[in-house]
Amino acid sequence: MRSWLELSEEKAAAGLDVAVGPAPLQQQLRTMFSCVSCFWLLLSGCLLAVCSFSFISPAWIVRSGRPADNQEPVSFGLLCHWPDSLRHISACYSLGGLGPFNDIPSSSWQTSAVLCSGGCFLLLMSCLLAIVTLFLPSGLCERRLCTLAGYMQTAAVFIMASGLVVYPFGLNSTTVKKYCENSSIYYAGDCQIGWGYMLAIVGVMLSVFLPFFAKYAPKEHISPTPVPTIL
Repeated sequence: MRSWLELSEEKAAAGLDVAVGPAPLQQQLRTMFSCVSCFWLLLSGCLLAVCSFSFISPAWIVRSGRPADNQEPVSFGLLCHWPDSLRHISACYSLGGLGPFNDIPSSSWQTSAVLCSGGCFLLLMSCLLAIVTLFLPSGLCERRLCTLAGYMQTAAVFIMASGLVVYPFGLNSTTVKKYCENSSIYYAGDCQIGWGYMLAIVGVMLSVFLPFFAKYAPKEHISPTPVPTIL
């Protein structure tokens, strides 16, 4: 016959095993948390590509051609030369919307270009940090890098959003009024908002979720909840 003390020790050991859980379960939970960091990295890379492509696109403000009025189509971009013929528009698209910074006709558009470019740079740096944290072991260094990347993504969202808000002020410039008659601040006149500007808005709106995923990206952000001891 075993003593009462031995039976109590066996029950306590059994309860401890139930509370801690088997090792495969802990490994599975850690793998699940690493999947969050993988999804965060994938989303960061996709939104970086979307925002960068939209910012270099030459279709932020567009005007369709009118053969009856001898009007040729016009396409304005954030960093693009301001075309006045089909040949220039084709060249603008082939160059990816890139052009000399001094050719931007409005100080508002220059400010918007600087802000949007700065936001893309912060997204790029945060994406690189996300890649680094993916291969780091769980610990203080990983948590700090994820926090830093989250702060950078938050700043990028505010900076790019400010650039998108400032951009419509350039519709009041003389160069834009030459092609888009009756245009003014936040009113495109005879022109229309192009797909490049709309894509930039969508990219910035989706980037708002990146800091939230950065918060839960560390592998040991949430520890497994112990199961109550069954007596």
